[in-house]
Amino acid sequence: MTDKMLASDDPQMPQNVKDLVRVKDLVKHYPVRGGVLRRVVAQVKAVDGVSFSIKPGETLGLVGESGCGKSTVGNCILRLLQPTSGTIELNGENIQELGSKELKSVRRNMQVIFQDPYSSLNPRKPIGDSILAGLKIHKIGKGREQVDLMHSMLVRVGLDPYFAHRYPYEFSGGQRQRIGIARALVLHPSFIVCDEPVSALDVSIQSQVLNLLRDLQDELNLTYLFIAHNLSVVEHISDRVAVMYLGKIVEMATREDLFKNPLHMYTKALISAIPIPDPTLERARMLLEGEVPSPLNPPPGCHFHPRCSIATEQCSQEEPLFDEVAPNHWLACFNLEAANLVEV
Repeated sequence: MTDKMLASDDPQMPQNVKDLVRVKDLVKHYPVRGGVLRRVVAQVKAVDGVSFSIKPGETLGLVGESGCGKSTVGNCILRLLQPTSGTIELNGENIQELGSKELKSVRRNMQVIFQDPYSSLNPRKPIGDSILAGLKIHKIGKGREQVDLMHSMLVRVGLDPYFAHRYPYEFSGGQRQRIGIARALVLHPSFIVCDEPVSALDVSIQSQVLNLLRDLQDELNLTYLFIAHNLSVVEHISDRVAVMYLGKIVEMATREDLFKNPLHMYTKALISAIPIPDPTLERARMLLEGEVPSPLNPPPGCHFHPRCSIATEQCSQEEPLFDEVAPNHWLACFNLEAANLVEV
């Protein structure tokens, strides 16, 4: 992995704009213990060397199958999980080196929108109290001022202020997710991890929430890490897209480039599975053979080679470098020429 991938080299971005978030060689392994003495006998490699950067006001989509490590990446960036190794920078500050007091002030600038809007809210508290909690913890405003901030945020996400006295069970799924968005934004953060924020919602509600997130991003200059497994959702909201497979990023490019010209066979398979909203049209499906290997014992070499139709002997023995194969298009694959011949 090179520092070049982390540089702010987007021609559409002013060269003096620095990355808001920089993640380099992020690793998160979970020990597996066994025997009478409960010694470590193996490691679950949930995230195994991930690097990327996000510019201010940008949305980076992180996609992949369930269990590939997407949510673990987000939780490590937020320090909800302690990474095994690697560096995570927010506004140029390495948050890995911060103590609990320093981390508390930094966390005001990075928030999360959870996947399940119901389980992320306290069922015993009115939703207004849940939104106020962050203001009280970080001592933003006092008394009536905090209540006014809470009410204004409810209005901003499309809810009436009098809803503040109601409990989570009184709301629909879409309304609860709006409450979760209000709770994340009331502290006016600069960076938000959106951990599959629409996957638990009806399709008609998904579009409303996605449009709300985009409007809020433009209004408040927010930066998103948008985690999802639905590529049609990611195509709608992301500026760049990173594709993960078994703890590693295998391809990363701008949204337009990735969907028009996918290079990795795994990315091609994911895109071929996107439904076409026209019953008269058909898309050739690229079906992957076998199951996703266990992160407890990933395959040697390229992790994807057991399921890849163009894999060679080199793929099973060596791990491909994640390198820039075209402007702002990064790929981990030995067989680029063969992959280009496969259409989706």
